[in-house]
Amino acid sequence: MVEIFKTNEDSKLENIPEEVFNAEGFKPTHTWINLVNPSDKEVAFVANLCKVEEDSIKAALDDEERSRIELEDEYALILVDIPVIEEEDQYYSYYTIPLGTIVKDDLIITTCLKDTAVTRDFIRNRIKGFSTKFKSRFMFQILANIDSKYLRYLKQIDKASQRIQNELHKDTKTKELMQIQDLQNSLVYFSTSLTGNDSVITKLANAKGQLGTIVRMYEEDEAILEDVVIENKQAIEMCSIYRSILATTAESYSTLLSNNLNRVMKILTSITLVLSVPTLIGSLWGMNTWVPGQASPLGFGLVTGISVVVTGIIAYILKKKNLL
Repeated sequence: MVEIFKTNEDSKLENIPEEVFNAEGFKPTHTWINLVNPSDKEVAFVANLCKVEEDSIKAALDDEERSRIELEDEYALILVDIPVIEEEDQYYSYYTIPLGTIVKDDLIITTCLKDTAVTRDFIRNRIKGFSTKFKSRFMFQILANIDSKYLRYLKQIDKASQRIQNELHKDTKTKELMQIQDLQNSLVYFSTSLTGNDSVITKLANAKGQLGTIVRMYEEDEAILEDVVIENKQAIEMCSIYRSILATTAESYSTLLSNNLNRVMKILTSITLVLSVPTLIGSLWGMNTWVPGQASPLGFGLVTGISVVVTGIIAYILKKKNLL
């Protein structure tokens, strides 16, 4: 899918119709081209329209692509991982996918495999001070919005973790333990992606001079970039803390399950031992040979009484030793 937007004179974002940008002679000056899981034909069209390499546009279409920054003669490619949230079986799962941003002096291109909240916030005019006329600011605002999404989703993960722990306090269930495992996996994805993004942001901050030769930068842009650096490090720290908490929680409940299993096995073993006593006595007196009391009418009662007394003694001993 190809979407082309442009900020009008009233500072509102307008969607340029497809028949307009497909027309011959269209110039994408001061526009934002948003690609969502584009086909090869769409990639070729945008590459030809904007005079950029197709490989630069396709970089974000590989979900295993690492975060990086490439500064070419006429444009810059910034590739970072963004958080994605999806609902599954009455709870949410989190993971990351690449987002590629190509910045030129007269336009900006974003490419992603999915239509995510990061870009939709700009389309719905939720970002203050956003304009397609200021490309470097737009790029830094994208990075800032990515960090805000990481922080928001990390808080959601923390709340989900607390809810699951409350459920586990009531009853330890496999479902809740699996959800904790999913949250741990999500934090691993977040931690890896945030670390990669931090490297890109650091390089971007150090390459402001070189970036300025590609696209014009303003004083306000540097302030946004400084906030991006701070928020990204904050997200990394929060992610590390939540990972430690979840790891401790999972380990604690794993130990609790093991203790419960050991307790059940201990009780079952003790019950087996107690029941084996009357079984043994009954087996001995049930042999087809002479046994004491076989001629007495009180023999059965005597054997039963002995079994009850011995069983009671063994049960008492096991109880005293906390084995029953």
